[in-house]
Amino acid sequence: MTANHCLKICSLVLAALYFGFASISSASAGNYLIDTNSRAWTNVDLAVLGGDVGGGFPNVDISNVYAVDINNAGQVTGSFTRGPAPVGFFTGPNGAGVTTIEDIWWNWLSAINNIGQVAGQSRFGSAFFTGPNGVGITHTGLDFSAIADINDSGQVTGSYFSSSGFRSFITGPGGVGVRDLGTLGGRDSFPNAINNAGQVAGESETADFHHHAFITGPDGVGIRDLGTLGGDLSSAHDINDTGEVVGSFTAGGAQHAFITGPNGMEMRDLGTLGGHESFADGINNAGQVAGWAETATGAMHAFITGPHGVGMIDLNSLVSLPAGVILTSAVAINDHGQVLVHAIPEPQTYALMLAGLGLVGFAARRKKIENRLV
Repeated sequence: MTANHCLKICSLVLAALYFGFASISSASAGNYLIDTNSRAWTNVDLAVLGGDVGGGFPNVDISNVYAVDINNAGQVTGSFTRGPAPVGFFTGPNGAGVTTIEDIWWNWLSAINNIGQVAGQSRFGSAFFTGPNGVGITHTGLDFSAIADINDSGQVTGSYFSSSGFRSFITGPGGVGVRDLGTLGGRDSFPNAINNAGQVAGESETADFHHHAFITGPDGVGIRDLGTLGGDLSSAHDINDTGEVVGSFTAGGAQHAFITGPNGMEMRDLGTLGGHESFADGINNAGQVAGWAETATGAMHAFITGPHGVGMIDLNSLVSLPAGVILTSAVAINDHGQVLVHAIPEPQTYALMLAGLGLVGFAARRKKIENRLV
């Protein structure tokens, strides 16, 4: 990644954080929870518009709901815009009912664990997380910081901006204590996911100014380069409890999804749905991968795989959705095969999808647009 490209990414994300949340989320005309076993689906947007126990949110536009993560109970988290400000939300089990984070004005949520703790950041770069079921707010104490993920013991990982650059951090259980994860020899690093052993996966600048995917050992100890599959760039986007990592790499001018074996060993190309590019966003403990891939016609479709990344399946072939709705990107998958998916109406162009999401690929991934801070 060149310095100019990094500057472009940082500039776009700064605009997203402070001014452009609605334009980012408006490209996603629907957030769906898909059960790949029963092939049933739930429109998360309608749950948000229906409101919480205190009443609905009638001034919320359905195009401004952006869901980003799911836990094993089927609770979904994300943000929507209300007036000028984004508001973090999470649902009850199976995407039903909505609770909002009202104690912090202008906040995004980026992750939810299996006890219902949610994590995110506020407008002015203050990372925070909650207790179980979203109760109580705890701040990390780091300025210009954002939380990328939270595991079931309450360990969080995220990024903060320091005099040394953008740096990854991890906490102990319960969010206690903050420790820098280091880099792969360059200036910056960005974590994207943490498993229940405290292994962190993300991307870091190398000594030769490229960005490579990384994995750490348990509790964030030791950062290791996962390499690439022929190109200069790679990024790790999620990790399961065996240390299988998924993400994307570039080679020959194309971006492809990858999966590794346990503990980040042996990166493998997941291929596409007949097109040129693909992108892996999530993985569950069975090794099922969720993401998007280009089809033979050049369309962007959501996919899942079988265990350990075997066999890529177009999610649009599994479920019957309202006429004209296309599932474009699967962003998270839980251990019960429930998948969180973004969709657009069929007449909408894929170019608009790419432009609206802002750098689908390395710059914009599941729940991580909040993670790049300037």
